Amino acid sequence: MTSVYLAFDYGSKRIGVAVGDSLTCSARPLPALPGADWTAIGRLVAEWRPAALIVGLPLDEDGSEQAITGPARKFAAELQRQLKLPVHQADERYSSRAADDALREARSSGRMQRRVRKGDRDGQAARVILEQWLQENG
Repeated sequence: MTSVYLAFDYGSKRIGVAVGDSLTCSARPLPALPGADWTAIGRLVAEWRPAALIVGLPLDEDGSEQAITGPARKFAAELQRQLKLPVHQADERYSSRAADDALREARSSGRMQRRVRKGDRDGQAARVILEQWLQENG
């Protein structure tokens, strides 16, 4: 049976979002949210009915915590408290770099005709986080 998952790339200004499934172990970005918009998050959960939520855990290259790691953990805990769904935290090292590479490649290949917007990177980072989590846990 295929399960659907939502992933979040937490940021203080925007939260990247992606949806993916366990059958293909692939994901696609959704529009970024302007911060922790609980109404919008609730709508996403109602629309996609995910089996679980995945939150990227920002860590330094050596595995130590960054200033944003604590707020990301709090966001994950609040997701679990409000939505009553399983919430998994996933190492997101290099996800932003991979997102930038994917956006650059999409622009140079012509698949993306418009300029890259601020929220594009966040959604792509959430996609990377979710695909990595699905490959490891799916």
